[in-house]
Amino acid sequence: MAEDTIFARIVRGEVPARIVYRDDEVTAFHDIAPAAPTHILIVPNKTIPTLNDATPADEALLGKLLLTAQRLAREFGIAESGYRLVINCNRDGGQSVYHLHVHLLGGRKMTWPPG
Repeated sequence: MAEDTIFARIVRGEVPARIVYRDDEVTAFHDIAPAAPTHILIVPNKTIPTLNDATPADEALLGKLLLTAQRLAREFGIAESGYRLVINCNRDGGQSVYHLHVHLLGGRKMTWPPG
C-alpha cells in the first residue's frame, strides 16, 4: 500500500529522520545511504507513488519540490559549485521507494554518466 512507504511514515512522524525542511506540502530529510556529501530527499507530503502517477492537479506541488531543492542547495552551500537533482521512476529507472521523491546531491563533482 503506497500510504505505508517509509517516506509516508517519515512525513507522518512515525519514523525518525534527520529532517531539514518541512511545511504543509513538502518534507526534506537526509538520505540514510548518501551517494554524495550532501544527499537530501525531498518528498511531497501527499503520496504520489511515481512521477507517472502525477496529474495536472499536482503541477504546483511538483514545482514546489524543485524550488525546495533550490532553496536547500543554497542553505547547504552547494548552489554555486553545483548540484544534481534526480527523480527515478519505476523499477528500471532505479526507483526503490514508491513515493515520488527528488534526490538533491552535491558537495562533490558529479560525473556523467552517473556512477
